[in-house]
Amino acid sequence: MLGLSPKLPICAEDRQWVDEGFRRLDTMLGRRRMLEATVILPAAEYFPDPYDETPAAVEKLFCRVCAFMKVQRDRIDLEIFPDETEELHKLLPSWRSKHEKSAAGLYVHETGDVESEEKPNEENRAVVAVKSTLLKDPLSLVATVAHELGHVILLGGGLMKRETADHETMTDLLTVYLGFGIFTANSAARFKQYQVERTAGWSMQKLGYLPEEVYGYALAKFAAERGEDRADWAKHLSTNVRAYFNRSRAWLKKNTPDSAGLRVSSHDRI
Repeated sequence: MLGLSPKLPICAEDRQWVDEGFRRLDTMLGRRRMLEATVILPAAEYFPDPYDETPAAVEKLFCRVCAFMKVQRDRIDLEIFPDETEELHKLLPSWRSKHEKSAAGLYVHETGDVESEEKPNEENRAVVAVKSTLLKDPLSLVATVAHELGHVILLGGGLMKRETADHETMTDLLTVYLGFGIFTANSAARFKQYQVERTAGWSMQKLGYLPEEVYGYALAKFAAERGEDRADWAKHLSTNVRAYFNRSRAWLKKNTPDSAGLRVSSHDRI
């Protein structure tokens, strides 16, 4: 019906968390980091190297993501681990996780010392590890690498502590803030079809900590904060995420920064 205000695909609590998350990242990284971020697309322009699932191809991809996120590659050891958790414990004995079965990637320090993450020095090296099955899915691989490098920035840079209750979801939000939201949002929930001999079916793969709806709003806010009236990159979003993005974008256009205190004016940001 004409005249009805657009509705957000998320609840007020989630919207407030995203808004506050952007303010927190503004404070930690500097607002310019978000404003000047390049939106990375799943296109040869950004990943021109041939990809054949080999460790050498993964290394080239990893180097490119490091460069886009402004993380020093030579300070990080990249590992590819078997999917079995038992093998993972042998590879990275200092790894600790409450979500062992669902971990697609890991970030640790070789010392296993949490304090070293908060006070990095030349002797401390980070370890980023990804599941071997991700090599068959480059989109999810990029999403996982971006998330783990987000840990390098936030935890390794001493900007956030592991004890922070929402540090995982904030790391997902950071990927949007730094231009990798297309990859992480599209990997949040993916249908996969398979066929083994005479058996066929489908499965749902979920990656990360934020749901598609929250990604849709976060990406719309990212575009709005950057003054992008036409976010051409949105055509690369999956069908669901793009729908949530469009609804959120329409809502943000109707709700100005000063409207009933719904949003904080950009003049009040750091």
